[in-house]
Amino acid sequence: MRKPSIGDQELALLQHIDESGAASVGEVAASFGEPRGLARSTVLTMMERLRGKGYLKRKQLRGMFRYSTVTGAGEAMRSAVGSFVEKTLSGSVSPFVAWMSEHAEVSDDELAELEALVSQLQSRRKES
Repeated sequence: MRKPSIGDQELALLQHIDESGAASVGEVAASFGEPRGLARSTVLTMMERLRGKGYLKRKQLRGMFRYSTVTGAGEAMRSAVGSFVEKTLSGSVSPFVAWMSEHAEVSDDELAELEALVSQLQSRRKES
């Protein structure tokens, strides 16, 4: 089953928690929320929404909840990209690839990764 989509701010928060490891609401509010002008209550709401959507889990340690990612931020990123492609681009990745070819700076490593993905797509297509 596919998880619910998340917004840009939620994705940034999820990536922050994934990089930081398990963290309390207070820690996340200080390191993520304060630089963005977000109140502790806003950070808590976002974290609980992410938990409700299945992206975060929490565990109580010494009377304090510590939040961590369920599967890492990569899954959320893939879900966000999938949602963008489906909703905004009507399921077509061609406009995105065209934009990348005109505007994006792609490193040698990223280009190799893209070539490997295209190769996988071609292999799957031949199998069908």
